Amino acid sequence: MVRDADVLVFDMDGVLVDVRESYREAIIRTVQHFTGKRVSKETIQDYKNQGGYNNDWVLSQKISQDLGADVPYATVVDQFNEFFLNQGLIHRERWLPKDGLIERLACRCELAIFTGRNQVEVDITLKREGYSKQFLVITSDDVEHEKPAPDGLLKIAAVRPGKKLLYIGDTVDDARAAKAAVVPFIGICAADSLRHDEIVALLNAEGALAVLENINEIG
Repeated sequence: MVRDADVLVFDMDGVLVDVRESYREAIIRTVQHFTGKRVSKETIQDYKNQGGYNNDWVLSQKISQDLGADVPYATVVDQFNEFFLNQGLIHRERWLPKDGLIERLACRCELAIFTGRNQVEVDITLKREGYSKQFLVITSDDVEHEKPAPDGLLKIAAVRPGKKLLYIGDTVDDARAAKAAVVPFIGICAADSLRHDEIVALLNAEGALAVLENINEIG
């Protein structure tokens, strides 16, 4: 599957980076700040599995609303960023590809990223891990419509005409974006993922070619 691709496109969170102690924790702290209630990571995953909540700011606002706190979106964004960027939760994330994987894949095909992160957040992580120049990157700053819309994949296809893309993601929104762009999709679901069996079933139902436990299985 990977060998047939000219451009291997990665989602970041849950694929290249374990974000359970960064983005997911930022959601928990943001919701708690506005509601006084600490939601579980299982609850967050339940929302993610519904689709439509690729943007963690939107999700934080939605959970807060469901718990009785109607908070303006801009206020949610500011508070989330206080935890995630200013207080450094972004540095609690863990890079998942083993040493040499990215380099081996880059010898076979071009590497790209289509992520719901903005450029600032992408840059922090890629520079920290030493991969700031290895990927063609499309972020939320580059698209009019975020996932599950296919805008990012279509942009990559437009700048690489005639090239075969393969998208690797971990959520139903990733799978739906790939389907809408008519791009083959491989799912990632770690063995210790919350709601593991449900996620695998959802990704398969959305047409995944395969669902792997770890990004390192592709290389």
